[in-house]
Amino acid sequence: IINNYLDGTQGGATDKASPSGMYFRDSKRKVDYVLAYHYRKRLARPLHGVGSPERTRRSASLALVSNGDTRKDRVDNARGALQEWLGLPGVEGIVLSPLDTLEEQKRLQREEYECNLVKAGLEIEKDPENKSQGLSFVRIHAPWQVLSREAELLKIKMPTKKMYEITEEGGILKTLNEIWCKLTEPLQPQVPQQENTKMKNLSYPFSREKLYLYNIKDKDTFFDNATRSRIVREILKRTSTKARNSMGITTLIANNVYDAAYPLHDGEYEGQNDDTNERKLLYQEWARYGAFYKFQPIHLIRKYFGEKIGLYFAWLGLYTEFLIPSSVVGIIVFLYGCITIESDIPSKEMCDQRNAFTMCPLCDKFCDYWNLSSACATARASHLFDNPATVFFSVFMALWATMFLEQWKRLQMRLSYFWDLTGLEEEEEHPRPEYETKLLQKKLKNKNVTTENPNELCHSCYFVCVFCLQDEKEKLTCSDRMPGYAANFGLILFMIMLTFSAVFGVIVYRITTAAALSFSTNETTRSNVRVTVTATAVIINLVVILILDEIYGAVAKWLTEIEIPKTEKTFEERLILKAFLLKFVNSYAPIFYVAFFKGRFVGRPGRYVYVFEGYRMEECAPGGCLMELCIQLSIIMLGKQLIQNNLFEIGIPKLKKLFRKIKDERTEPKEMDTNQPKDPQQWHLDYTLEPFTGLTPEYMEMIIQFGFVTLFVASFPLAPLFALLNNVIEVRLDAKKFVTELRRPDTVRAKDIGIWYDILSGIGKLSVIINAFVIAVTSDFIPRLMYQYAYSQNGTLHGFINHTLSYFNVSHLKAGTQPANSLFAPDVLFCRFKDYREPPWSPNQYEFSKQYWAVLSARLAFVILFQNLVMFLSVLVDWMIPDIPKDISQQIKKEKTVLVDFFLKEEHEKLKLIESIMARDKQKRKSGTKSRKSRAASFSQFNRSPKGSFTSFSSQHTVV
Repeated sequence: IINNYLDGTQGGATDKASPSGMYFRDSKRKVDYVLAYHYRKRLARPLHGVGSPERTRRSASLALVSNGDTRKDRVDNARGALQEWLGLPGVEGIVLSPLDTLEEQKRLQREEYECNLVKAGLEIEKDPENKSQGLSFVRIHAPWQVLSREAELLKIKMPTKKMYEITEEGGILKTLNEIWCKLTEPLQPQVPQQENTKMKNLSYPFSREKLYLYNIKDKDTFFDNATRSRIVREILKRTSTKARNSMGITTLIANNVYDAAYPLHDGEYEGQNDDTNERKLLYQEWARYGAFYKFQPIHLIRKYFGEKIGLYFAWLGLYTEFLIPSSVVGIIVFLYGCITIESDIPSKEMCDQRNAFTMCPLCDKFCDYWNLSSACATARASHLFDNPATVFFSVFMALWATMFLEQWKRLQMRLSYFWDLTGLEEEEEHPRPEYETKLLQKKLKNKNVTTENPNELCHSCYFVCVFCLQDEKEKLTCSDRMPGYAANFGLILFMIMLTFSAVFGVIVYRITTAAALSFSTNETTRSNVRVTVTATAVIINLVVILILDEIYGAVAKWLTEIEIPKTEKTFEERLILKAFLLKFVNSYAPIFYVAFFKGRFVGRPGRYVYVFEGYRMEECAPGGCLMELCIQLSIIMLGKQLIQNNLFEIGIPKLKKLFRKIKDERTEPKEMDTNQPKDPQQWHLDYTLEPFTGLTPEYMEMIIQFGFVTLFVASFPLAPLFALLNNVIEVRLDAKKFVTELRRPDTVRAKDIGIWYDILSGIGKLSVIINAFVIAVTSDFIPRLMYQYAYSQNGTLHGFINHTLSYFNVSHLKAGTQPANSLFAPDVLFCRFKDYREPPWSPNQYEFSKQYWAVLSARLAFVILFQNLVMFLSVLVDWMIPDIPKDISQQIKKEKTVLVDFFLKEEHEKLKLIESIMARDKQKRKSGTKSRKSRAASFSQFNRSPKGSFTSFSSQHTVV
């Protein structure tokens, strides 16, 4: 070990690896972080006819780098330039291929970067590169001096010696909480918890000057693994190299100098060994499907993965819990529809064959007149979802969304208190490498740096880049980002139009397929046209949505990159907004079409609206479009959850892992490495895992599901139930992925879920408006209400079907559109169609009737009333539920008081200790002075030195 650096070629490298795979070869220093890279040894070729042919071990080498130019004059000139050097003794000339040159540059960058890490105080251990090419690891350990220094700079809160009692709410709430804890005891995960849950450690930002405040029993374990890796990551991010202006590990990984950088997991999650680590504990009590009924060990998740991931699983757990009451109410609403289906008057009238409602043909020429009673099944099924209870359920779900968000704010505040996130300051983030590169290019352009001398350019680039980072005024302006903004606007608009085009394409498919099936000679095919077209169209919609979702995710990332955001937080927020906008439009565009546009632009018999000159616009089913909306919503929601959220999450990581394994086996030669242990070490096992790419995909699928649950819940009351069933699996699926299939993520401190809360709040408010329009426009709730109280003679719904059907004189059909082979033709004078229009015998025949305008007014009035009523109730619920729980608010105030008292007490004890030492030292000096007066003057002169007393005091003070 030289200067904290353990080289693979030193003797120490041949020692046995640590048995646990978590330590250096000395089995004492813990591995806090790992860098992985692929190396390829140089295949050097001597320059023929130049220099001494003898090779010596100590000979130096001059490289003649080939850039691919094979012209003889260039090579001869290069060789001539090396003649004078190659004439020196011990000097050898070699030729480097472009691939070797690139590999040599990477090796030099790695050496410089690792030396800079050592200068920063980190300790490094490397694997020997014994093969011609292969995979190697750099293991990093942070000693106490580095940990304490960085913890102070990052203001990491650490527990002090002081513990104080947490006061709980009394009264009935305390009693209910105790009963709840006893009832749910079998559901609690078996993880180690604090012995006294009523006591909490007082936390304070770490300070090296106040070490006496902290309960430091062992310096090796005072900082847990997550904190240690976080500190090392900060050092890796800010350590730079001069080569290619690499401003940290992110840039080096982007330039393929290193393949990966990650902290280690705490060991294996499976195995027969008795060593219980936090990873194994999380797997047994959380990440197994067999533990689906247990609560999540949120505090252990936060300790292992960090606050940001801990908050995600806490949010997901609360969301899943809140789906339970909404699922129960949704089932009750569905059962209400099932129970009242026999007593529903409109569906009974539609199914009654004595009411001979002869309907107009559904298509031109090839479709015959038909009886409304043939659509009996559709009408009965529509009642399951189109009944008065769905209005109540819409109001309930709007209030449910508000209560969920309020409860999340309270839980978030409670977790912030227990996780010491209160008062967390926004840390100053390092600029992204892409931003620094763009800023450097701008600076060089402004400075007009010449590129004649490459070496001078390299050094100039480095110093200019450092200057750019130090100069706060130097930044990218809107004009610098204008091309990126223009590309964003244009491409996002194009992608939205692409989504609308896909929806229109499916509409054309439905129209043409329905027309084609109507020409069929098979009676069964003609009778099931609507079912066939609807089912196949929804499946096509689902496939298109799944494909475009993957495309939009990649496009959103690329669009965000060309915007060149300064920090990772800004990059993440912009990426989330773009991805959400594109995926929201993609997922809900087909549903919006069925809910609000289908059947609205059909026209009427004799004056239908056509597309492509021969195909009529599609109409809603006789029972209305709500049933089709329910089918569309259910298939898309269930399909996305089953295929995208589950199969893709399970299958794609396994395929990526298999592909990476095959690739590594092909690239690495079959050479024996005697220094490698037989059993793979933890850093090698973790390297084979999938890298963590962020929480955006996890949040996104849940937010889209939240939209399905709230936006169109009036048409599908069972949506919360299917979401609940999915989330019970989703929690364990995500848990298993994080514990077993992903490399350990870097711990990130966060006090909230960020922009996702604003998106949830926006969806909640939008759901009120959409459900109001679904009830008013898509369902028959308002027409029924209007008929019952304005037009019915006895105040019931008897005669409602006849009231909603208009008359049409079949002689007014256009030539060539009449049924070709009609079974009804001789007897039919008038056919019926669903609309509010004047009859043929009216002076204003086929114009909109007074009933149409009355129903339209009632619909708009209902939308306004429903929206304002629900919004008012939501604001009322928001006002009644405080964002910060009362006990937490009191605890935060108490913590501040206890902290001040603790400081004063510790400082007082320290002052008393110093005063006692000074008094003891003063007393010793007095006694020494009296004894020295009685001695000889010559002896006294050698001992009466004021420095002695000061030295004595300072030495004792140092010990203290």
